[in-house]
Amino acid sequence: MSAARAGLALPWTFEVRDSKGQPLAEAVVAVELQGQARMAPRGARAEMVQRERQFQPAVLTVQTGTAVYFPNFDTVRHHVYSFSPIKPFDIKLYSGTPAEPIVFDKPGVAALGCNIHDRMSAHIVVVDTPLFALTDATGRVQLDLPPGQHSVRLWHASLRKPLLQTRSLNVRPQDPALSSLQLVED
Repeated sequence: MSAARAGLALPWTFEVRDSKGQPLAEAVVAVELQGQARMAPRGARAEMVQRERQFQPAVLTVQTGTAVYFPNFDTVRHHVYSFSPIKPFDIKLYSGTPAEPIVFDKPGVAALGCNIHDRMSAHIVVVDTPLFALTDATGRVQLDLPPGQHSVRLWHASLRKPLLQTRSLNVRPQDPALSSLQLVED
């Protein structure tokens, strides 16, 4: 039984800032625990919706192995694609929902586009943990973590790179439950 399931999890707040110290909304924070399953459970699914000629959400985070569906709620057809190394794919002109989802089986960041509507773009961030969230408008997010040594993975669209940054985190009950993390921009 994991510490989190045994009731030993601690609420931990992450605060993500850019290189100028400004809070970053919609930054991905994912915490990898030692011994935790890297792959999503069988049947895990998510949606990247097209509505009003844009992807919703702009950033979707999923665990490795998740099947992502791409429903189109617009009255026009879309042609969704990604050339990203973690999952290149091409869903030709369609309306409704394609029958087959795209399974994201490698961690990393996939940039999405539409061949018909150039201004449409979004990202799917694939992580090897079920412990992830996006920061709010103040750059903060809270996750329940068991005590121990963990790896924190971070990403934000402003990085313009498909790589997640990694930080070490030691969660101890006696420590303040706040980690202020700054993204390194090249």
